[in-house]
Amino acid sequence: QVQLVESGGGLAQAGDSLRLSCAVHGSVRSNDVMGWFRMAPGKEREFVAAVRWGTTYYADFVKGRFAISRDSARNTVSLEMNSLSPEDTAIYYCALNRGAIVSTIRVAVAYDYWGQGTQVTVSS
Repeated sequence: QVQLVESGGGLAQAGDSLRLSCAVHGSVRSNDVMGWFRMAPGKEREFVAAVRWGTTYYADFVKGRFAISRDSARNTVSLEMNSLSPEDTAIYYCALNRGAIVSTIRVAVAYDYWGQGTQVTVSS
């Protein structure tokens, strides 16, 4: 069993930066994918970023503003978000995908474990 606990959300102004962290409690395998998704009001959950084996994947809307990183020793995954805009307002979720194949890395239903989410609100 795996438990994911996010932290680091909050209020920000346009142009600010925030860093989200996800603590992973339980067994994480080397070929697992750690990802971040978000869900804005009235919208479906969407892929933000993921990392496996040092390879990172990003949604197009990230446009170099966000950076995902994984600390295997501490069993954490982080999302550094820069140049935030009001469009980034959403609940951000950390997720784990067991032994993912590349084609499923951006697909929410392929992820096996989810955190409770952390709210990010960006004002203009």
